[in-house]
Amino acid sequence: MDGDWQSALERARNHAPFLALGLERQPELAELLAAGKGEEALAWARAAGDGTDDAGIALRREKWALAVALAVGDLAGAFPLARVTGELSSFADRALDRSIHAAISRRVDDCEPKGFLALALGKHGAGELNYSSDIDPILLYDPDSLPRRERDEPGEAAQRYAREIVQIMSNGTADGYVFRVDLRLRPASEVSPLAISIDAATTHYESSALTWERAAYIRARACAGDIAAGEDFLAHIRPFVWRRSLDFGAIEEIRRLTLRIRANYKGPPEPGPGFNLKHGRGGIREVEFFAQTHQLIHGGRDPSLRLRGTRAALDALAAAGRINADDAQVLGDSYDRLRTLEHRLQMVNDHQTHALPEGDALDNVAQLEGLADGAALIAELRDVTEAVAARYDSLIDEEEGSTITLPARASALAVRLAELGYEQPDQLATRIEGWTDGRMRPLRSDAARQAFEACLPALLEALAAAPDRDAALLRWERVLAAMPSAINFFRLLEARPGLMDQLVSVLTLAPPLAEELGRRPELLDALIDRSALDLPGTTQQLASSMRRSESDRGYEGLLDRIRVVTGETRFALGIQLIEAAHDPLDIAAALGRTAEAALQVALDAAQEEFARQHGRIEGAELLVLGLGRLGGGVLTHASDLDIIYLFNGDHAAESDGPRPLGATLYFNRLAQRVTAALSVATAEGALYEIDTRLRPQGTQGPLAVSVDSFDRYQREDAWTWEHMALTRARPVAGSPAACAALSEVIAGVLHRPRDPDVLRADVLKMRSEMAAHKGPRGPLDAKLARGGLVDLEFLVHHAQLRHRTAFSPDLGKAIAELAAQDILPPELVEAHDLLTRLLVVVRLFAPDLSEPSPVAGAALARACGVSDLASLLAAIGDARNQVAAAWLSHFDEQLEV
Repeated sequence: MDGDWQSALERARNHAPFLALGLERQPELAELLAAGKGEEALAWARAAGDGTDDAGIALRREKWALAVALAVGDLAGAFPLARVTGELSSFADRALDRSIHAAISRRVDDCEPKGFLALALGKHGAGELNYSSDIDPILLYDPDSLPRRERDEPGEAAQRYAREIVQIMSNGTADGYVFRVDLRLRPASEVSPLAISIDAATTHYESSALTWERAAYIRARACAGDIAAGEDFLAHIRPFVWRRSLDFGAIEEIRRLTLRIRANYKGPPEPGPGFNLKHGRGGIREVEFFAQTHQLIHGGRDPSLRLRGTRAALDALAAAGRINADDAQVLGDSYDRLRTLEHRLQMVNDHQTHALPEGDALDNVAQLEGLADGAALIAELRDVTEAVAARYDSLIDEEEGSTITLPARASALAVRLAELGYEQPDQLATRIEGWTDGRMRPLRSDAARQAFEACLPALLEALAAAPDRDAALLRWERVLAAMPSAINFFRLLEARPGLMDQLVSVLTLAPPLAEELGRRPELLDALIDRSALDLPGTTQQLASSMRRSESDRGYEGLLDRIRVVTGETRFALGIQLIEAAHDPLDIAAALGRTAEAALQVALDAAQEEFARQHGRIEGAELLVLGLGRLGGGVLTHASDLDIIYLFNGDHAAESDGPRPLGATLYFNRLAQRVTAALSVATAEGALYEIDTRLRPQGTQGPLAVSVDSFDRYQREDAWTWEHMALTRARPVAGSPAACAALSEVIAGVLHRPRDPDVLRADVLKMRSEMAAHKGPRGPLDAKLARGGLVDLEFLVHHAQLRHRTAFSPDLGKAIAELAAQDILPPELVEAHDLLTRLLVVVRLFAPDLSEPSPVAGAALARACGVSDLASLLAAIGDARNQVAAAWLSHFDEQLEV
């Protein structure tokens, strides 16, 4: 095989410690490479994991050998870039497939992974993995065909397999790691489980996916597990990726995303130390986005452009006449060169880096490539990146003075947009015209378009006043695209100006509500319904509404119904915050009632479903203990649910169903089922994140324990912080008698006498450690800022445990009781209320906790019952000072507020 193998080995040993160690530890491989036997070296590498049945060990050994063989062949010039990236991608496929088999076989013997699959995206999907890349698969499963034990639920089994796959691939051991696995490209990754059912994924992509997800699926392929099922899924969502009509909104979003990447890029603007080969101007990402943008524009009508590889896509675009052939050649050659240099950076120490180092380290990378020094590398890179950047600038229309020829109607619209202060009005006018060209489903009829155009001027004028009008427009587009029909809504917008104001307020002031509206446009009914500004009823009334499922899908239909009612109620409560219709404390209590109702209905439904297979245990039941804000009955829109599962009765008993279980196993399985009912995404989306880490022994202990064991643990083994958490504990699900008995157990623990010095030392130590590791995230962080709610909670819990009094899980009531007994100053009642109002409101208006825009700041202040933002900030400062003063008086310790 041609290539300068000796020079490659010399450079590897002198300039790449990772490769030098690999050659030293694998002498047989080094001999093959020294002899120029590249193909034999690759074959040896692929067999390096033979001889062990442990998938993790085998894959790690193969990865190391393959990395060394490919690197040396690359340095020798014997393996072209496409061969290197293709081999790495093929290995990723094999690794994922073997990991899937291993994860399933640990649970089910001799079973093929039918019904569980991995989709490869990004560079992995394109067969272009870089030398030290992570992989971004999406894991899907079919509940009907997924291999599992008979007693395992499909969702639970899929999550178990997903966790084991990640561990097999990513955990660092003495043999290294296989691939870092990043699952954040899955649908709604912030709330969804690691593995998604195929039906749920289909629903997401057909109804609520974002433009970047379309771009990601350009390079998607089924790579491991049940590949046939994966290919069927990709075929089903193909219309989502490749749309026959021009998608100006998607194009604009990709352009804006890239501009934002450039704006957020903090490195040098041109090649030099610190320059990022991937994200920098003229870098790898810009070549990929250049190709993908043209593919999104034209690929819906031209199947020849639906290629995964970047270089192949550029060539196809040129062949189809969509881009200049010279541009395709320059961009393709530049891409290959940038990817090669990216590999050199990563070969040195097997680090996923894209930034050029400084000084001797830069010279080292250059010499690994065979260049004289870092200066020669920088000079070459400047030419390469300038060629890419010039072509990409023309694509995203950054050049000043660029013009677009518009039809007369769009030109008139552009003039009006300019008058309203919109940037790039010509492009925006074209984009808005695209809304009515038949691409948007709710605007396909003449009547719908007429109704929409009647309210469009007012909509654009209202959006022009938004603090971030680009984001607001994008959110509106998502809502519009997701609506099945909208003619009546458009007519209402025209007839009721107040309704338009509410809609614009959602789009501009409350990002979480706007995102939810984009996923579920039927929530617009909450704006139309004049009763939407009324607080919801009792927990029992909410639970009754959730149980009224009209679906014939039984258990699954009821879980959907819980999510529908919860989502509608939470959205309506968000509207009430925007409108300042009620005190945020009342809204927080309503959010608490909603969560409690959802939990009770989910528990009842899960118990009924579970009993069909396993029966019941006479005289025993599962209880749910709420802690934190759930226990106190005061939640925000971002709250998860802190709970502990407990059961009463005889722990030696057995259930009476066709598949009986002992009590401990029975209630632990049932607790898993309840958690899944509350947290797993269904066709109606996700519900709540469930946190059970406060249970005895934390994550090391069983999910559900007996009340007797819980009592014994709390009396004999619990830490002070666990008793502090117990001050806000409240049974939220279970029979009245069982809940009353559990409350007595908790009261007995809390009323125990304590050593005051030990208690004080424990509380101060815990707060100090927490402050050191978890500081405030922004100026509006009412929780973690010193003098904020966490300090207030520590102060209250210490007083409760020290004086054995005021054990109300409602923090506000506890403070009032302690103040009435002269244990804490009465000023803390108002301080608590203000800080809690801020916490509730800011989770909706400024979820990043940074200081909001003037418009959002005014809305934030109004919702908190204060005249303006400056007054609100001053009141927050006063409240924090009051907490700090109480802390000093109580603990004789100064807080730095």
